[in-house]
Amino acid sequence: MMDDSSNTANLKTANTSMSALPDSQSILTTTEALQAQFARMYQLSRQQPINNWATRLEQLDNLEAMLRDKQSDFALAISADFKHRSYSETQLAELYPSFSGITYAKKHGKAWMKTRRVGISALYLPAHNEVQPQPLGVVGIMVPWNYPLYLAIGPMIDALCAGNRVLVKMSESAPQFAQCFAEAVAHYFSPDMVAVAVGDVELAEAFSRLPLDHLLYTGSTAVGKKVMRAAADNLTPVTLELGGKSPVIVLDNALLENVVNRVMMGKTLNAGQTCIAPDYVLLPRQYHQHFIALAKEWFAKHYPDIGNNTDYSHIINDAHLQRVQKYLDAQPDDIIYPVSELPTDTETRFMPPVIVADPELDSDLMQEEIFAPILPLVHYDTLDEAIAFVNSRPRPLALYVFGQKESALERVRLETTSGGMCVNEVLVHVAQHELPFGGIGHSGIGAYHGKTGFERFSHLKPVFVQSKLNGMRLLLPPYGELFKKGMALLLK
Repeated sequence: MMDDSSNTANLKTANTSMSALPDSQSILTTTEALQAQFARMYQLSRQQPINNWATRLEQLDNLEAMLRDKQSDFALAISADFKHRSYSETQLAELYPSFSGITYAKKHGKAWMKTRRVGISALYLPAHNEVQPQPLGVVGIMVPWNYPLYLAIGPMIDALCAGNRVLVKMSESAPQFAQCFAEAVAHYFSPDMVAVAVGDVELAEAFSRLPLDHLLYTGSTAVGKKVMRAAADNLTPVTLELGGKSPVIVLDNALLENVVNRVMMGKTLNAGQTCIAPDYVLLPRQYHQHFIALAKEWFAKHYPDIGNNTDYSHIINDAHLQRVQKYLDAQPDDIIYPVSELPTDTETRFMPPVIVADPELDSDLMQEEIFAPILPLVHYDTLDEAIAFVNSRPRPLALYVFGQKESALERVRLETTSGGMCVNEVLVHVAQHELPFGGIGHSGIGAYHGKTGFERFSHLKPVFVQSKLNGMRLLLPPYGELFKKGMALLLK
């Protein structure tokens, strides 16, 4: 992990020059180079499948060494793309889960890749069944801009642990980090194992059309549809990590101070630019004013002197700032509650949190994923009403519920469907390597992380192993009395 005391001043300016590794031909910047590199990796994956643990462990060691050596450069590059991104947030939300994910894979990967016996029907004894994990071949990873380090490293951990070669397409919306990461990968990995593409939307479209063995895309639902459509031409299997509107249900017996503490943490981390950030809060009507008052107190406490506070991140680019500002402009002034007295700065893209009380449900604010520090409060009167509200909308990537009554918590758990869920907490389920992470429906397809990720990027080949002594001859025609009696016994 990086030293927490360093670089804060540099991150404030966000344009500090970064030590760069020499450029390399293995950084893919054109469609032609991308296609040629894929063709080579694809051929190698068929001729030299990586079936041994030693080679996989070497790649994980390389990944760990790259993170350890380049972490400060990565953090500076990310901050430059955001005009300011908190150094501490990069440590907490990107570096820590990346390092811990590598450690977890190195600890368990050798056991995951072993052929394992599974059960068998009594009819076929004494034969036995096995499941043999095998590498898929070449895995493609399309990285978003909001957490560009962890959302590149996390899938890479799983794909490399499973014995694959990896092609990565970095986001064009975070160009400084994309270049920094590509140069680092070129230094620490053979291009036959890992190669990085850096370029615009046209290159991303070409990437999604490659006949990859698996493609993981993290980003918006709208682009996810395009990626899936392009992958379908090659029957490329996809994992789509999308997003949507992740709700918070506050029960009428919840400890409101704890609710505000956790929800505001989730909404201000990375200035709300998190796919599993609390998107809106379903709140009992009587808590309305108290919630807003506690939110203002919380922000003043945790982000003091906000105009000079280096812990608070900025919006990624002008287009996203304009998008979310339109959400606010469409709302009546009397339902908008700024959490800070400092206004949005369009030049630096600093945007303090804003609460919107009971917005119109058909407004863009309540229809689109917000991805900014704007928090709608939607009032409800009964738990039935809150559950129905969630279930009437596309299934979210995450759902959060706060309360003390087990029966009500269990109702929310059983009667709603979401990619993941936290009880009396937000966000942290994504950092549990023992839990799968993924969406459902509009919020995604498939899951990864830990063993689930290893299996996602493996072919779990079923193998039937026949014994020398077996009774299969008894199942051959002509079907006589012995067969009929045996089948009658089996079908009884």
